[in-house]
Amino acid sequence: MKKNFDLANTITIAITFILFAIALFVEGFTKDLFLEAGVLLVSIKIILMSVATRDSNKEIINKLNEINEKLQYSKSNEAR
Repeated sequence: MKKNFDLANTITIAITFILFAIALFVEGFTKDLFLEAGVLLVSIKIILMSVATRDSNKEIINKLNEINEKLQYSKSNEAR
């Protein structure tokens, strides 16, 4: 399995989950539980979107590098 999460994302998810668990035991099963669950889900969603953006950026950079190499090759052939 390829590595999708870096250390910062893993730490953020862990801290958010720990705070969620603490809030669950301190507040109990009240209406505030929905707020805490929402915060947990939003944090995880933001992290997942950052991973998707990082992967997309890597793909774009690779394609731009390929285009640049082709342009350099065509310029060197034109100079001859």
